[in-house]
Amino acid sequence: MFVALDGNAVVYNDDHAVTQIAIWTEWVIDLSAFGGFGVDLTNVNTITIGVGTKNSPEAGGTGKMYFDDIRLYR
Repeated sequence: MFVALDGNAVVYNDDHAVTQIAIWTEWVIDLSAFGGFGVDLTNVNTITIGVGTKNSPEAGGTGKMYFDDIRLYR
């Protein structure tokens, strides 16, 4: 599972089985994880949440995922 800011700054979840967890799970990402990508964190236009690898997508998979409370904290 990954989060991408403005399509370029990509951070992957450390748990490769995160999509198989059957309960609500919080994923906290320190903004410094996006620091090496050159994205301006004061001017983010898009947030992409994806499953798999961003640059080599594969079709398939079934199920439901719910996303809520996407927040930014200092």
